[in-house]
Amino acid sequence: MIPADLSGIQRIIRRNKRRDLIFAIFGFVALLIGVLTFLALFLQMAFAGWERLTPDFFTSFPSRRAGQAGILSAWVGSVLVMLVTAVSAVPLGVAAGVYLEEYATRSFVTDLIEINVTNLAGVPSIVYGLLALGVFVYAFGFGQSILSAGLTLGLLILPVVIVATREAIRSIPQHIREGAYALGATRWQVTRDHIVPYSMPGILTGVIIGMSRAIGETAPVITIGALTFIAFLPESPIGPEFPWVNFEWLKSGFTVMPIQMFNWTSRPEEAFQQNAAAAGFVLVLMTLAMNAISIWIRYHLRKDIKW
Repeated sequence: MIPADLSGIQRIIRRNKRRDLIFAIFGFVALLIGVLTFLALFLQMAFAGWERLTPDFFTSFPSRRAGQAGILSAWVGSVLVMLVTAVSAVPLGVAAGVYLEEYATRSFVTDLIEINVTNLAGVPSIVYGLLALGVFVYAFGFGQSILSAGLTLGLLILPVVIVATREAIRSIPQHIREGAYALGATRWQVTRDHIVPYSMPGILTGVIIGMSRAIGETAPVITIGALTFIAFLPESPIGPEFPWVNFEWLKSGFTVMPIQMFNWTSRPEEAFQQNAAAAGFVLVLMTLAMNAISIWIRYHLRKDIKW
């Protein structure tokens, strides 16, 4: 005969197991809905725009004739804007996260900074566009250029990179720091040789999330004056003479993939809708490629980490 207290414990265990099973089923169904929804939209774009995915589509400028229109200026503009975004946001965001987590002392000022950084991560993107219009376009005189767009999107993803960096650093066991300090390492040596390398997989996750958000943003770049129709390319970043680097492309006008898609979807002709579907398919592939590269780097970094 089972004692009363033991039978009560068994009932509690069975009830908790049922709850765990129900929650697991609910989570699986929610995940399945999200994945299937994305897959359905992705396949719909692929089927609708498959006929337009030809080499000419990638090497042609936009045109008033749907059959001759391409995404050359759009995908080149997206790549260059993302380059400026990464260069401006990633080093600054990682450095800020490292400072706040490893160097800054706990005080009212640091608490205020942390609250503001967290809140900035949820600010609507149009607000960043209006800020950039007044600061980068007019105050700094950068104009409606690739530089302005890249810095705008850099500001947009900066809070995400900072928060992700701090969370990645917090996940590192404290004994890593204590062991390094015990061997006589300075704070900078601990940060450089242990903290940053060990937290890099988590940092890369935050960076790729921010970049994936930035590549699909439309409101900020429209606000600062991105063109909806452009039939030229910026100057090449590679110059013909030493030091073989050209920065004139930063001042060039531009367009990006989401704006090109918006331009085509606003037209009533079916052929332009097909172009928009093809461009959307390419944009999703670009985002998936960034995620794949991040996952590959993260995997190899984690292989080398030994706690």
